[in-house]
Amino acid sequence: MKRTFQSLLPFEWLIGLRYTLPSKTSRKDGFVSFISGLSMLSIAVGVMALIVVLSVMNGFQKDVRDRMLSVLSHVEVVNVGGIRANWPDVQKIIEQDPDVIGVAPYVRGQGLVTSGMNVKGTMVRGIEPQEESQVSDIVRAMPSDLLKRLKAGEYRIILGEDLARSLHVSPGDRVSLMIPQGQFTPAGVVPRVRQFTVAGIFNSGHYEFDSTMSMVHLKDASTLFRTGGPNGLRLKLKDMQEAPQKAKVLNGILDYGVIAIDWSQQNKTWFAAVQVEKRMMGIILFLIVLVGAFGLVSSLVMTVNSKQSDIAILRTQGASQSSIMKIFMIQGAIIGICGVAIGCTLGLLIACNVSEIVGFIENVFSIQFLPKEIYFISNMPSDPRAEDIVPIAVFSLALSLLATIYPSWRASKIQPAEALRYE
Repeated sequence: MKRTFQSLLPFEWLIGLRYTLPSKTSRKDGFVSFISGLSMLSIAVGVMALIVVLSVMNGFQKDVRDRMLSVLSHVEVVNVGGIRANWPDVQKIIEQDPDVIGVAPYVRGQGLVTSGMNVKGTMVRGIEPQEESQVSDIVRAMPSDLLKRLKAGEYRIILGEDLARSLHVSPGDRVSLMIPQGQFTPAGVVPRVRQFTVAGIFNSGHYEFDSTMSMVHLKDASTLFRTGGPNGLRLKLKDMQEAPQKAKVLNGILDYGVIAIDWSQQNKTWFAAVQVEKRMMGIILFLIVLVGAFGLVSSLVMTVNSKQSDIAILRTQGASQSSIMKIFMIQGAIIGICGVAIGCTLGLLIACNVSEIVGFIENVFSIQFLPKEIYFISNMPSDPRAEDIVPIAVFSLALSLLATIYPSWRASKIQPAEALRYE
């Protein structure tokens, strides 16, 4: 004779499955099943929310980081203590490192750029056009001849897209660049001002840079800021994640007065704030799963109370206390596993399509969730990671299993004579 699937299962599993499924014979059992369903739903919603929120925060961090590094460098080597380094020699030493794929000198300073009545602050970067493409990803998004328009002595400038828009200028227009380091005259200290021709406009996709940054030729910047040469060197590595270790190595071999700073140190406050926010959001959202576990405890306690006569009959037929305990632990485990599975499935579906979902909501209700002036980016990124999803699923399942221990232990302690006395 063929054995059915149910006949292959231990009786604890059969009874646990039967108690988990909704019953149509008893109104009380139906209410208990309803409470169990709510517990499963609460666990699913908690897991789903955790996956979606952490994936969005990962995507936000990755997107902003990548856009920042399209403008910033992986490592910068700068002067400290007012000591002027011999940059050609320093550059030769750094270029010998096989992990460094690009080195370029730069001059950096702040100024005010004006056009008519429009005045905006700007971070001026002096670059060497032939070498900038080795260290900057933003160059790939520019027209191929844009950097070639920067020629020493012609005082041309490339503006960020939002900066050019706020100044109401376009390529070919003239702007004035004012430097706070002034010069002494009989009339007092007068800021240095130089006329520049707008050579072009760039778009990094990062509002903070597009609204404040401008590029000029290295020699023009050196003359304007009177630095006498580069302020430092910008480095690009094969793997940007190795930047902190590479900066430590360079600090050990470079001369006194020169220090290497990696991208994580330059933006340490921002990345630390994102990590703290991610951790706190995870703790807060995990409380939803905890509420689901409390609901699971309540539903199992109600099941035990409604099934006291069944438990007594099973005990009189030879079922041990451990078997009774297994029945209700199996019931709770099924609820927990189903809740976690549903939550993970929905969470991954939403996390992988969050940009489309948010875009649809924004179009329907004519709202914008991420104004780029505030959040640097205007789209909703997502980056689901196994190192987040696996712990969420494991901890949620473990919490669900822990929630079954007390009700199951209470069921195993029911005495048959007491339970059947009034039956």
